[in-house]
Amino acid sequence: MAENEIRLLRERVASLEAELTNIRSQGGVTRQKINEMSSEVVDSNPYSRLMALKRMGIVDNYQRIRKFTVAVVGVGGVGSVTAEMLTRCGIGKLLLFDYDKVELANMNRLFFKPSQSGMSKVEAARATLQDINPDVEIEVHNYDITTVHNFTHFMDRLSHAGLGEASKSVDLVLSCVDNFEARMAINQACNELGQVWMESGVSENAVSGHIQLVKPGETACFACAPPLVVASGIDEKTLKKEGVCAASLPTTMGVVAGLLVQNTLKYLLEFGKVSNYVGYNAMEDFFPSYSMKPNPQCDNSHCVKRQAIYQEKLASQPAQPVKESITAEKVTHESNEWGISLVDESVDNDDKTDGVVGEGLRYQYSPPTNSDLVATDTKPDTTSGPSVEELMQQLKNL
Repeated sequence: MAENEIRLLRERVASLEAELTNIRSQGGVTRQKINEMSSEVVDSNPYSRLMALKRMGIVDNYQRIRKFTVAVVGVGGVGSVTAEMLTRCGIGKLLLFDYDKVELANMNRLFFKPSQSGMSKVEAARATLQDINPDVEIEVHNYDITTVHNFTHFMDRLSHAGLGEASKSVDLVLSCVDNFEARMAINQACNELGQVWMESGVSENAVSGHIQLVKPGETACFACAPPLVVASGIDEKTLKKEGVCAASLPTTMGVVAGLLVQNTLKYLLEFGKVSNYVGYNAMEDFFPSYSMKPNPQCDNSHCVKRQAIYQEKLASQPAQPVKESITAEKVTHESNEWGISLVDESVDNDDKTDGVVGEGLRYQYSPPTNSDLVATDTKPDTTSGPSVEELMQQLKNL
């Protein structure tokens, strides 16, 4: 009896092990199928990122996002969140530029983890982003773009790192740096290459930020209207206080990154209105938006050249026909078969009601009559009544 029970138990264990092996193998096949679906971005895949834009009729083909290459310069508070959002949207290729390392102070970001402390930001970002979406091609460069040698390589990658052809440039450059020198380097490179880019930033007090679209020659470049401090000739490095780090809230950085990626998607997929400039003031919940024209006296010579090229392009385009203004003719009716007429039924506020109000209503105060009104220039009558001497005599007799 005991031997039969042991034999049955062994058979049951063997059966369970076979089922477990089968489940594991099926799980492997399922994961493989999910990866294949993710790479094809089919409509049946629930992790298709931008499918909602197509289903809601906003874009015709959201899968075009996989053909674009975006360069993100600066993988800090705004740049790391920007790269993550683009990865989740299924961007085709990302170029990440930064020379800093992950520190514990960076844990206020929405992206880095304590286990990545000491790693370069670009390598840490690549590891995280590939776990999120392995379909995105990620190219990282751990160097400072403001040096002469690195700047040359930076321009080369912007010119030849696009998907498809070896000589294709990137589709868009996103500036997420935190200093004026790096912004000017990006501005110089994009002006020379004629590359469209977007600039972003968060203020030092962490409660405001902005994004700006820059089209060389068409809109103001970053040198067309430099910050007041820089235009005044003050060294930016002297502004930093000893032992004080610029405040950075993950909320503000997340809002600015969201505005930046939203504008990026509208630009790449061609839907909605691409904003030239959007500001954000968290103290007042204020979002200013406006456009800035390029400065003809810009200090950047390449910007001035791009302006001339853009003006020549506009001049070569055929003139748009001027629409003639249509004057509305007065409508006249030759006959009035039904005797329709317009009657003015407006109420004259100056009409007298003689104190008569509707049934069940009354005035809170009785309106004054003409006899109650006294002219302002009327003096009191002092001739009637006892005099002052008579009143004093009456007081003495009391």
